[in-house]
Amino acid sequence: MQRTSGKEAAIYDAKSLGLPKILLLGLQHTFAMFGATVLVPLLTGLDVSTTLLMAGLGTLLFHFVTKGKVPAFLGSSFAFLGGYAAVAPMIDGAPNTQMLPYACGGVFAAGLLYLVMSGLIKAFGINRVMRFFPPVVVGPMIISIGLILAPSAINNCATNWLLALVALAVIIVCNIWGKGMIKIIPIMMGILVSYAVALATGAVDFSGVRETAAQGVYGGIFALPLHSSSFAKFDLSAVLTIMPIALATMMEHIGDISAIGATTGHNYIANPGLHRTMLGDGLATALAAMFGGPANTTYGENTGVLVLSRVYDPLVVRIAACFAILLSFFPCFAEIIRSIPAGIIGGVSLMLYGMISAIGVRNMVESRVDLTKSRNLIIAAVILVSALGFNGIGGITFYVRGYGITLSGLAIAAILGILLNALLPGNDYVFAPEAEEA
Repeated sequence: MQRTSGKEAAIYDAKSLGLPKILLLGLQHTFAMFGATVLVPLLTGLDVSTTLLMAGLGTLLFHFVTKGKVPAFLGSSFAFLGGYAAVAPMIDGAPNTQMLPYACGGVFAAGLLYLVMSGLIKAFGINRVMRFFPPVVVGPMIISIGLILAPSAINNCATNWLLALVALAVIIVCNIWGKGMIKIIPIMMGILVSYAVALATGAVDFSGVRETAAQGVYGGIFALPLHSSSFAKFDLSAVLTIMPIALATMMEHIGDISAIGATTGHNYIANPGLHRTMLGDGLATALAAMFGGPANTTYGENTGVLVLSRVYDPLVVRIAACFAILLSFFPCFAEIIRSIPAGIIGGVSLMLYGMISAIGVRNMVESRVDLTKSRNLIIAAVILVSALGFNGIGGITFYVRGYGITLSGLAIAAILGILLNALLPGNDYVFAPEAEEA
């Protein structure tokens, strides 16, 4: 089925294109999400294969919960990187395998917070719930996430500034001057071009690839992408550190769903309903974290593919999810990804972490937050200084019956921001989604 919109026809039923074109369109979505999705496990130490599996399964779960109506792909969320860094920091560049499961436990709890929000929206209506999470609270929280991660990007860049600058330059060029698919996948292009430079300069270590391939067909070329040692474990400090990040990602979710709706011409906040999309996102995140994967989130990269292709059939996105699941069963592929030098990761993350903060600024600008009001300035100032300041000293630890509980800078900032917004006079924020479709 096609509908005319402007000069071009939008396709809502991809089956009319035939199977080969449907598969190609699905592969296009896979490429769009791939660069950012696999970057998260590279930055945190999580398993690449598990990440791809959970991205695919999470996307399919989301489509099931939303009745197959929303053409969204759920890839790895960058918003939780600060939480991983706080709970399971790298040790001399190596993954903190002892603490990563506890970080996953915190992400699992954050996913459950989506379920609570979904229930509140369903029970009380979206306007009452969103009053506690206005842009003046969420915007500075998002800004803080990017700023907290900034030192990590610079440290990685410092290992090889040549590769870092090549990666950064390619991303900028592709994003500004790229055409077609090149413009949609600037992160992947940055990694590929800088990786080619790394190969030419002998900066790539293939020892992991060789060791994996030496294990033979099963275990090296092909293997199950789940590892019981990586499954989520639970610690109250880790939960309290990471769970508040969900407050920011839930706002990001609302923006992504609105953007997809604006692209396709459907109001998904009304139908199938924000409570369903929120529930699907939360369940996908909890599922991924339980089995050792990163948090999932709706991907703007794939919204860009929708704009480019004008094929809005959710079936195409589900095919992309199946491709992601298929790739997760090949460990050698994951080891090739791991061989990417830290300098390249630094150049890419320099852009991505800055973009996280920039998105927070954009959130406040687009929401027209009035910073001439003293209450808004106070809320933003307290959140920013608390997040960065307390993060710099390792947060605050207090003891309940001898049990130590640590609140990270982000957790403290979120609590203070919500309290100040609720207590200070002048809270006139009203969340106003588009009118429900007929």
